[in-house]
Amino acid sequence: MMIHCRRLIRAVLVASVLLVCHVASSTAQEKDVVRPVVRIGSKKFTEGAILGEVAAGLVESTGAEVVLRPQLVTNVLWNALLAGDIDLYPEYTGTLMKEVLATRNIQTIDQLQAYLEEIGLRMSRPLGFDNSYAIGMSRSRAEQLGIQRISDLVNHPDLKLGFGNEFVTRADGWRSLRDAYNLPHKNIIGLEHALAYRALENGKIDVTDLYTTDAEIEYYGLLPLRDDRNHFPRYHAVWLYRIDLEERYPAAIEALKQLEGRIDQAKMTSLNRRRKMDDVPEVEVAASYLKETFGFNTMRRRRGLLERIAQRTYEHMFLVIVSLFAAIMLAIPMGILAARKPKWGKFILSVVGIVQTVPSLVLLILMIPLLGVGTPPAIAALFLYSLLPIVQNTHAGLVGIPVDLRESALALGLPARTRLWQIELPLASRSILAGIKTSAVINVGTATLGGFIAAGGYGQPIFSGIMNNDQGLMLEGALPAAGLALLLQFLFDQAERWLVPLGLRLGTP
Repeated sequence: MMIHCRRLIRAVLVASVLLVCHVASSTAQEKDVVRPVVRIGSKKFTEGAILGEVAAGLVESTGAEVVLRPQLVTNVLWNALLAGDIDLYPEYTGTLMKEVLATRNIQTIDQLQAYLEEIGLRMSRPLGFDNSYAIGMSRSRAEQLGIQRISDLVNHPDLKLGFGNEFVTRADGWRSLRDAYNLPHKNIIGLEHALAYRALENGKIDVTDLYTTDAEIEYYGLLPLRDDRNHFPRYHAVWLYRIDLEERYPAAIEALKQLEGRIDQAKMTSLNRRRKMDDVPEVEVAASYLKETFGFNTMRRRRGLLERIAQRTYEHMFLVIVSLFAAIMLAIPMGILAARKPKWGKFILSVVGIVQTVPSLVLLILMIPLLGVGTPPAIAALFLYSLLPIVQNTHAGLVGIPVDLRESALALGLPARTRLWQIELPLASRSILAGIKTSAVINVGTATLGGFIAAGGYGQPIFSGIMNNDQGLMLEGALPAAGLALLLQFLFDQAERWLVPLGLRLGTP
């Protein structure tokens, strides 16, 4: 067994060296960068992604290096901005007043600007368009029922309402709309905003929320219902940024301010249409707009398919390997302790079992206040999810050793440490390796949720594909993820021949 343990230790040491080299390389690269770094966030819908690319192109034109963190939800972006994990992102005045700062009872733009100054933030003047919420129906369905205003919905309580998940939970979303119009509807479902249009077209729902610059309104022949009680505020698009960015690199803010008042409603709708209906990537939509408006070619480009998959594979593998490595280092000793100390064992197994029951997205969000956005919270969440299978299998493998073998070891007078390393762990090695394999395969799938908090990996194209109803983009992330899971399973099967003693493998096909 000592030979097998030494092999395992060598493997762990090699992994440690590789990780240290990666971190050292990343740190060295950061030190070598002489250009200022500006971190930009963007929202997880088409328009937000386009504006994020436009901001990135403008800032890069000043000579800065841009780190873009796309497809984040509003509360994640806001908290990341406050924490300094990002420097700026495109936002809407209505969202700030009615959702993000709803408890502050801010009524005017002047009050909003004053409060932002207090917390170290500023916003630009409006970019020129108002992307407000609206409630919409299929035009033919609305005409059939005689519905033109939101208040007309009161007379049709049986209609099926399907809203974007964010709209369902926002302070300026469904609940406030329901109260403002005394809507009696109970059949409410939440779904991705991009999927609501398909559901509306297929008759799965009757009513949904719209963004007034959505290209789908015209494409699907929808009727935005008149907001006859003026419930929804104005949602003027602005740049929201940290004051210290203006002090640290004022050129970035000056570049962004060039867009103030430059994008009208029709232009923003046409940009959205190019992405959603013409299937032009956001980076190319933004680049062509900047070329048309300012006459310069942005340095940003869309990578080729193989280059994108290679980059996402590297990011995904990094998430999986680091989290799994950390889990192995902790979970195996925990499993040994649980087997040696039964009273402690019940507690340990209960704790790691409870962690496993926490929904993945919830755990990711809980990590953000502690670790920010990006790779660190994703690794922390994956690490916690990796513990249970390894702890459980280590514990089961050790307590499952036949009593006569334990008694034989005791009869030989072997010390406890020798019994553990030369007898117990070899006999339990197959079970332990199975737990590690289970954690690895689960991690590959769970790591796709890292795209939700800008951690990269295969989740990035999957979330982008969902957002834009682009099946090709979804498959760009889903198929490599499935392939990686199969590859890891094969590698662990081969590792079993290397790590598990021959006697335990006899009879194994």
